[in-house]
Amino acid sequence: MYIEIIPCLQDNYSYLIIDDSNNTACVIDPSESQPIIDFLDNKNIKLKYILNTHHHYDHIGGNKELKKKFRSTVVGFKGDSKRIPEIDILLEDNQIWKAENFEAKIMHVPGHTSGHICFHFFKEKLIFTGDTLFSLGCGRLFEGSYEEMYESLNKIKVLPKETKIYCGHEYTLSNSKFCKKFDSENKDLQKKIEKIEKQRHNGTPTIPSTLKEELECNIFLRAKDVETFSKLRDLKDNF
Repeated sequence: MYIEIIPCLQDNYSYLIIDDSNNTACVIDPSESQPIIDFLDNKNIKLKYILNTHHHYDHIGGNKELKKKFRSTVVGFKGDSKRIPEIDILLEDNQIWKAENFEAKIMHVPGHTSGHICFHFFKEKLIFTGDTLFSLGCGRLFEGSYEEMYESLNKIKVLPKETKIYCGHEYTLSNSKFCKKFDSENKDLQKKIEKIEKQRHNGTPTIPSTLKEELECNIFLRAKDVETFSKLRDLKDNF
């Protein structure tokens, strides 16, 4: 299997998980349908599953058209069954979702939204974090509490450090400025900023990151308690 990053809208990423043994794919969070259709048609790949981390339009905007064209199955959290269009399979926290050669553990991570989930493809050591964890950042709290988001991030923090992080947006460079302001002595962060500046200069994605990098550099994952996290989240909202 391999991952294809599909830029969508202004700064979203959708991801195709492609099983090259049978030319089938899942898509994570299709913001819009056309870039995904173009790639799949060009490669003659069949889209079998549409996986949604949460209900925000920039993560589900392509659901209807993709399902119609490819007769795909839409997969999402049971708590968001009324907010995810065309949903077919309702997932629960800690469930193992398995279909053909695709297999992921479902992690309910409320905070950004009440029904947000991550898809942890544990065999491949990949996690799709939507808008919960970004590289060098975390999502805004639209429907959850500071405590919920802090605990959600803690669930991700205990995964294997080599786990690759695929998040919903290309926010890394702007996030780095906030981390640098409040963690200016962090040598690992300084090295990561050099790397991402080169990536953006070359027009390449800063994603995936690794959990190891995020534990070393992401100020929200480095917060020692919920009070510190809450203060950082407030500061970031007004940064």
